[in-house]
Amino acid sequence: MGKLNLIASLNNDLDEASAIETLNSSHLLWTIEDAGNKNNVYGIDLNGNIVKDIDIDNAENEDWEDLTSDHLGNLYIGDFGNNNKKRDRFTIYKINDVANLNDETQAEMIHFKLPKGIKSKDFEAFFLYENDFYIFSKENKRCILLKVPNSIGEHSAKLVSDFNLDGKHHKITSAAVSPDGKTIVLLNHDKLWKITNFNSTNFLKGSIEELKFDHNSQKEGICFKDNNAVYITDERNHSEGGNLYTFDLN
Repeated sequence: MGKLNLIASLNNDLDEASAIETLNSSHLLWTIEDAGNKNNVYGIDLNGNIVKDIDIDNAENEDWEDLTSDHLGNLYIGDFGNNNKKRDRFTIYKINDVANLNDETQAEMIHFKLPKGIKSKDFEAFFLYENDFYIFSKENKRCILLKVPNSIGEHSAKLVSDFNLDGKHHKITSAAVSPDGKTIVLLNHDKLWKITNFNSTNFLKGSIEELKFDHNSQKEGICFKDNNAVYITDERNHSEGGNLYTFDLN
């Protein structure tokens, strides 16, 4: 069992921190809340305090689930949660140079539909790799991995692969790729999967290691602190959760 190291309790205004992300251009960590909450992104410090609160005034938080970023300091919001399996069009919001924004901004939009023959699914996890988004479905059994180009406009997602992670309770709630591009992590409530030794974008053909936590909560956000450690957030549930942790991948 791996130990989660508690760094901070998140500000009480963040009940449902559904993602976490770092940026090369910012000393803050960035987070969002999911469906039913504000269409805002928040920059927090390592004490869990909200330092920046930015309203995305042309966006709608239908069900924001994950964050990723690029090396230019742009932040991307994955609005692709789909618990009732009724959505057929999804959006990724691009927030340009978020670290230098103040109170409000407008987003650029990347829309996508599912590939032909794929039934509507719920998604909670993605990352940006070589200028494509890789989006993981959240399912009890066989999952799918989609690819969408990082390009403003309308797209049809491409199916990369379907896959099955061994063991029970393997719903993927967040994903991230390391700064050196050599490690991928997929998050679950009581574990993560560490993927290494993959060739090109055939991630699921790489080495997959299950790392279990000594802790079980509704974990919803993961990003890399460095190539060997990650930040993790969980949602607040009464007196539990609502925290920021680090976890050593080694």
